[in-house]
Amino acid sequence: MSWRKEQRRAERGYHHGNLKEALLQAALGLIAEKGAAGFTFADAARMAGVSAAAPYRHFRDRDELLSSIAQRGFEQFESRLTAAWDDGRPDTVTAFERVGRAYLSFAREEPAFYNAMFESGLPVDANPALQAASERAFNVIRAAAERLAALAPPGTPRPPAMMMALHIWSMAHGVASLFSRGDAARRKLPMSPDELLEAEVLIYLRGLGFPTDRRPPAKGAEPPPVPPEASSGSGVPPGGTPGGPWGKPK
Repeated sequence: MSWRKEQRRAERGYHHGNLKEALLQAALGLIAEKGAAGFTFADAARMAGVSAAAPYRHFRDRDELLSSIAQRGFEQFESRLTAAWDDGRPDTVTAFERVGRAYLSFAREEPAFYNAMFESGLPVDANPALQAASERAFNVIRAAAERLAALAPPGTPRPPAMMMALHIWSMAHGVASLFSRGDAARRKLPMSPDELLEAEVLIYLRGLGFPTDRRPPAKGAEPPPVPPEASSGSGVPPGGTPGGPWGKPK
């Protein structure tokens, strides 16, 4: 759901005392117009139609307001990535390509959330709820990387799934930030961002020696189920501790 639709709903609710939601939607509107660094706490209050002191009833400061927006963005982001991954059906590579497209479409359709999530400069590890939401979203990519790593041909060293997840996330984030934004900072490209990301991922996988065609795999060729640590959402590798690109490793 876009922030504009939520804003209209929040405006109706605000007249019944929904101040917190009105402030969140006001801040989303300001982020869409000016970026996460382009407004003040007072600006959000003014856009919500309340006094400059009113936001302090719900948020300690502007960073806490931004953290709440980023957390909501990561929750929606996780939902989209999970639906796109669909537990690797009908095959791992096809499912992963859907994840890439979902990543880009979120950046394109929800630029205010995306900006708050990745460009606000918030210390993610200072907010446990935000860090947990960001890790859950990253774990979708990490679980997919576990499946991709399991496709390594016999006799080929299997790359670490976390390394693959970080590489692929970097590709998706780069394309999203440069070419798939929903704001004026989007760069022009002689191909679609989806095509660019698909080509990058396929070249990456082929460079590792992975099969990338769409022919039905031989019986038993598809990798075993994702280990519990990759699919449970904990993000904890065997014998390790949680960590990922959107949270500070411990």
